[in-house]
Amino acid sequence: MEELTQLIEDCKLGKRNAQARLYQQYAPVLFGICLRYSRDQTEAEDTLHEGFITILNKIGQYAYKGSFEGWLKRIMINTSLEKFRNRYRLQIVEDISKYDIEPSENDVYSDLNTETLLKLVSELPPRYRMVFNMYAIDGYSHNEISEQLGIAIGTSKSNLARARKILQERIIEMGFLEKIYAKEQ
Repeated sequence: MEELTQLIEDCKLGKRNAQARLYQQYAPVLFGICLRYSRDQTEAEDTLHEGFITILNKIGQYAYKGSFEGWLKRIMINTSLEKFRNRYRLQIVEDISKYDIEPSENDVYSDLNTETLLKLVSELPPRYRMVFNMYAIDGYSHNEISEQLGIAIGTSKSNLARARKILQERIIEMGFLEKIYAKEQ
């Protein structure tokens, strides 16, 4: 832990070699976050670089409260969200009641491998991908998503439901449901 504290303090002092070590140490994890929120690898790389600039500019604000990696992830998610807000408009849905469904315990997503599921998520329309990532992967509540994206809570819920429906349809198309049902019997 002392090594991490020294690395953070050196970054606060603007030492280039410490900044490079910080990047090398955390870029792979943070790039994964960027990929989930981006439409392609190039956009994810841009987001990673923008996020690291923000991290290095704000590292003086890190007060050693909570996980440092969590602090980094939050900045990267916020950077991704900001890019998203600047690029896309979320659509308002009038009747969301038909999308108010609770996930079942026998969720088909649990039997897919991570790589396949992330690929399917990356193919979602941007507004659905954003809400799905925030809710299902990063653990935001619909209230938090609503505040972060400037949309109604109902819109967040409907976008999540639509994302799940699209994913389910893609899973059916890929034949995963048959495999899952075969396992259960």
